[in-house]
Amino acid sequence: MASTGLLVVSNIKQLGKSLRAIEKYVNSLYIHLNVAGSTSTTSPNLPDPPVWGRLISQLYANSSSYVGNQLDLRVLVSPLRPGSSGSLKLLQPVDLIFSDAHHPELCDKLRADLNISKPTIFLEDSPISNLRDQQDASQAPKMRYCRTCKRLVVGVTTPAMTKGKTLPDLILPVKERIARLRHFLMDIDSTLQYEIVPIDDPFGPTQVDPDLDMIVVSAETLRGGQKVNEIRSAKQLRELEIFVIDIVESNVHDGIHETKVSSSNTRIDLLGTRWRRPDQRPQLPSRPHIIGLTGGIASGKSKMAERLGGMGAHVIDCDKVAHDVYEPGQVCYERIVQHFGKGIVAADGRIDRSKLGPLVFADPKQLQTLNGIVWPELIAEVNRRLDALRSQAEVPRVVVLEAAILLRAGWESNCHEIWSMIVTPEEAVRRIVNRNNLSEEEARKRLSSQVPNTEIVAKSHVIFSSQWDHDFTQKQAERAWRMLTKELDSHQSSL
Repeated sequence: MASTGLLVVSNIKQLGKSLRAIEKYVNSLYIHLNVAGSTSTTSPNLPDPPVWGRLISQLYANSSSYVGNQLDLRVLVSPLRPGSSGSLKLLQPVDLIFSDAHHPELCDKLRADLNISKPTIFLEDSPISNLRDQQDASQAPKMRYCRTCKRLVVGVTTPAMTKGKTLPDLILPVKERIARLRHFLMDIDSTLQYEIVPIDDPFGPTQVDPDLDMIVVSAETLRGGQKVNEIRSAKQLRELEIFVIDIVESNVHDGIHETKVSSSNTRIDLLGTRWRRPDQRPQLPSRPHIIGLTGGIASGKSKMAERLGGMGAHVIDCDKVAHDVYEPGQVCYERIVQHFGKGIVAADGRIDRSKLGPLVFADPKQLQTLNGIVWPELIAEVNRRLDALRSQAEVPRVVVLEAAILLRAGWESNCHEIWSMIVTPEEAVRRIVNRNNLSEEEARKRLSSQVPNTEIVAKSHVIFSSQWDHDFTQKQAERAWRMLTKELDSHQSSL
């Protein structure tokens, strides 16, 4: 598969068909809107400037309905500028050019600009109507063209402004978001001066920069734009022209996604997909494929393990294994009783966890001591059970190792990949209070001893959230299982 392609689009109505046709060839794709339907981008017959804002936003918004979220699309802006000339320059090398109409001269010019030796792949044999012809005046969006000619200032929110967002733990660090945004903007239009700055408040540099001319807002943030001008006026700075963009409606209406296209929806759509590729584990046998399933207290780990077990995975519940190593006669039993005293022993001679729990959760040093006793024996027992599974005539294809302590104990190397469950701290506290009959203070104390969501996310390959209803969490599980099955099938067929 080629890594990057460029699609020359002359018929926007056929874009979905075109994307589906070329998805198998590329991982990322530039879209070159052929505004003139010819090799010229400076035709005097073109409107000056054309209305492209709504069209481009819809391309980004609707592309996932054609090809899913795996294809990285980038719509080139510089070719749309009236008077644009010169060679096309892109940050990524392009392997193939596709065209939905027969425009060999334009495609040959692009091949020369981008140094592509392979011939253009024409998706249609005969010419079709160009983009300009399709912009019927009765259907054209009622908005004016907004563009900057020299300088674009973009504010990127810091954690101070993202705490209340949906799935905030999936928001990348500020530096990484700035770097990615700069790369994207330079890629789609390298003719501008970009200033991308972190902001801790809604106004950022707009309240102090004397060289700004315009602020772009949405209908829901219009009041913020007006407030900026009030601040600037008080500082004797000239007021900014306020340009209001339309909200692009989401095509998903399930009560979970926002009704508009948003970054929150993008994060929701990442649940149950590949968050990152797992590292190779050559020290582990390929079968069974071991998934370490982890997450904080009350995050829904056990229910997710049950779901995956219903789909065909063999589940090892480390909490239940821990009960076994706590039994009288086991090494852990003797050492725990010796350290914590016979007061934790119930009438039947077993360790009473309801007595042991308050001792260790109230004192981090005592918890560390308990973990030092139990964890080595626990992973040893887990490995014995895995070895027993591998010795069977029919080895399970997938084993889910459910372990709340997996990351804290450093067991990542015992798994092929890590899948995790997250919920907000507020939701976790609510569940702990209701489920364990603890006070809110006690619930927060237990939560504070857990690995934070940010660290869980940083070490995970697939992420789930039970923040919403049962059916939506089930859909996440099914999506991840289909993905894993497809990957394992592909790996097996390549052997």
